[in-house]
Amino acid sequence: MVKIVTKKKLGIQNVYDIGVEKDHNFVTRQGLVASNCFNKSHSTAYAYVTYQTAYLKANYPLEYMAALLTANSGDTDKVQKYIATCQNMGIPIDPPNANLSGVDFTPLNGKVVFGLSAVRGLGQNAIAAILETREADGNFKSLGDFCDRVDLRTVTNKTVESLIYCGAFDTLENNRQQLIHDLELVYSWAQSRAKDRSTGQGNLFDLLGGSFGSNGNSSPNKNTFDSVPKAKPIADFLPQEKLSKEKELLGFYVSDHPLKSIRQSARILAPVNLSQIGEQKDDAAICVVVILNNVMKRVTQKGDAMAILQIEDLTTQSEAVVFPKTYERICNALQVDARLIIWAKIKSRDDQKQIIVDDAEPVEQVQMVMVELTPEQATTLEERDRLRNILVSQSGEKDKGKVPVIGVIQAGGSRQLVRFGKQFWVHDSINAINALQNANFPARIQPLTN
Repeated sequence: MVKIVTKKKLGIQNVYDIGVEKDHNFVTRQGLVASNCFNKSHSTAYAYVTYQTAYLKANYPLEYMAALLTANSGDTDKVQKYIATCQNMGIPIDPPNANLSGVDFTPLNGKVVFGLSAVRGLGQNAIAAILETREADGNFKSLGDFCDRVDLRTVTNKTVESLIYCGAFDTLENNRQQLIHDLELVYSWAQSRAKDRSTGQGNLFDLLGGSFGSNGNSSPNKNTFDSVPKAKPIADFLPQEKLSKEKELLGFYVSDHPLKSIRQSARILAPVNLSQIGEQKDDAAICVVVILNNVMKRVTQKGDAMAILQIEDLTTQSEAVVFPKTYERICNALQVDARLIIWAKIKSRDDQKQIIVDDAEPVEQVQMVMVELTPEQATTLEERDRLRNILVSQSGEKDKGKVPVIGVIQAGGSRQLVRFGKQFWVHDSINAINALQNANFPARIQPLTN
């Protein structure tokens, strides 16, 4: 494989065909032409495809993103990235739906609906059975209706359970825990009815309800599903339990995301997301807000504990390294499913960017000092020096300042937020607020999660 050893930006230049011996933009070992110098017809074809896809995205964004998600459905990182892109474009992503989903991602009514093939453990035969039944007899009206109509030899109890957990029945009954408790009773009831139908016998409940062998005055399904057995009423799963099951079955948070509620406030402290890590320079200091998916503990040759973290945000998943000294300090905060704010540095290793954790804290514990500034205070050199001196005096010893400081500049009907560098973060928020207020800088504590 030929590698480019030097490159130089020359602005707009001519496109060179393969075979050019000199005057091209790339220099390689032994005078070879770089491997990404294409012939002109090849370059033209790429340009044409680029134009087509750009046109589709601009004019048919819903259909384009559904097709893009389907085409990359086997790549978890890309799907998560494109889901984030949809959210930024204002395109809602809905979880699988027993009455709306097809095999793949489907554009429908201004939304993209997850396909049934995205549900782990849901085989092709089960999907085909569900779609054929729905197409033949119309939408499902309840869990009982679903189990009664689909082929239970193909759609197993476990299959229906997976559909419940990932939200496929939410439009029929949004209490997922109630459906899970009902399932064993409903599935047995539906199996009994299927067995009776296969032998040509009527079910006792049907006979009483008039739906089996009914006379001309009764509708075919009258009272049929009034007889479906139900478990005792029970409260729904907690939101985090719902999301954990969705993640387990789909590979993503879909109906909601633990970080979505703090997305706007998190951008104040963490303007960089995980999908942008590859763009960062070596030794760049970053701050990211993430969900901790897993902690893989390791022991160094010296016997010290360290960890590899599997993390994700709204855009993608990644790994982060916690070396022994840092691990000893923050290990109690490293709980699976915790929402963390991580301060880290970027290092390159084997042509890959690596996140090296310096510090971490649960977002629920993160507080910010908000300093109200007039336009005059923000632009006057003397006032800015006064503010700087107060913050430096409140930062404590080196690396002791853990409380971020945000300037709020109010001008007319607009408000601008300014994030102060970490060297101006304070050690004690209460003392810092008192010092700021005594110097006529109105200040308050603001939790990150509020």
